[in-house]
Amino acid sequence: MNPRLIATALSAATLAALVSCQRSAPPEATAPATATPAPASTAAPAEPKAAYTDLEQLAQRVVTQSAAVKEGEVVLITGRPSDAELLENLAVNVRKVGGLPFIEYSSDRLAKRLFFDVPEKYDTQADTLGSKLADIVDVQISLGNNATQDLFEGADPKRMAARGKAAEPVAQKFLRKVRNVEIGNNLYPTPWRAKQYGLEEDALARTFWNGVNLDYSELQARGTQVKVAIAGGNEVHITNPNGTDLTLSVKGRPVLTSDGVVSAEDMKGGAAAAAAYLPAGEVYATPVAGSAHGKVVSTLSYFRGKEVNNLTLTVDGGKVTAMTGEGPGYAGLKAEYDAVDDARKDDVGFVDVGINPNVTLPATSKVGTWVPAGSVTVGTGFNVWAGGSNSVPYGLTLFLPGSTLTLDGKPIVENGTLKL
Repeated sequence: MNPRLIATALSAATLAALVSCQRSAPPEATAPATATPAPASTAAPAEPKAAYTDLEQLAQRVVTQSAAVKEGEVVLITGRPSDAELLENLAVNVRKVGGLPFIEYSSDRLAKRLFFDVPEKYDTQADTLGSKLADIVDVQISLGNNATQDLFEGADPKRMAARGKAAEPVAQKFLRKVRNVEIGNNLYPTPWRAKQYGLEEDALARTFWNGVNLDYSELQARGTQVKVAIAGGNEVHITNPNGTDLTLSVKGRPVLTSDGVVSAEDMKGGAAAAAAYLPAGEVYATPVAGSAHGKVVSTLSYFRGKEVNNLTLTVDGGKVTAMTGEGPGYAGLKAEYDAVDDARKDDVGFVDVGINPNVTLPATSKVGTWVPAGSVTVGTGFNVWAGGSNSVPYGLTLFLPGSTLTLDGKPIVENGTLKL
């Protein structure tokens, strides 16, 4: 949902992938749910884990803090056979608190075949299995490792849009009821992602684990500070040397945080509030309808592994009124965007501020991501995850590293530095 580097094309997904990847993973399909972990023989040989990783500690923290699993709750755990150790650790820790886990796995091969090998006539089929699953699942924990960035190269945009439309009712049901924890958040270490950020793969792995293993109590305190500031304000103004100049109002809008812990207060706020994206460290809000005006420019992003340069959205009355861009990936992105015949895709959907001090990218990197302290992200379309009501199964996400964000004239972020 990258795929969600600039476009969250939820439309190729079946239920679990659609729900777990509403923010950051490539579109993909999953296998039917299974009540037990995939047999070890299906997994690729495990690579030695670096010294700074502790999959058992991560699993315990995710289950008890990030997901806050309670006795008797049904927990859907999704991932790939290559992550079998972590999937199994999560399942065991769910049982240790009296929860009821079941693991659903996918793979690049399966995801691709479920799209390309399934007849087009089933693209609009209602997902009755997903609907029944949403009735029984209380928590979903997903691994967003996204091993292949161009998995759906050559996919018909109209078919993807049709699948998204068919899946929307189940996605709404799932997202408004089920607590969601995603492990990955656009930082899961892969060779292609490290290259895009200008990092060695080991450096990206350290960045990922440093972001996951910080003190969540400190992150909660920082998140609360930023949340209170935004909740008490009105006009957000975002500028960037690349030409971004956008204003919008957040007056009276709910402000949510992903700080790594689902608290009792979060639980009262509903499924969107009771979510965590790891590495954590974000504060986000949806704008007042019709309030966004200006221009948003993403200097560099990718669509299925191909560069998109200077993706520019012109915004008026809260909606995208024009789009331009360059680079080898732009034509594919634009074709997918145009195939979604739904005006909701044009709505400015959210603004997001990163607050995690342990996640840093090279100063030379033109590609941004969600959580580094001082990062700014703007998105269109789908915003249920951010507490909004737009469930259109499509969205554009524009990372704006080095931006300045002011709230009623006071800086929250200045030239990519968090000021609170």
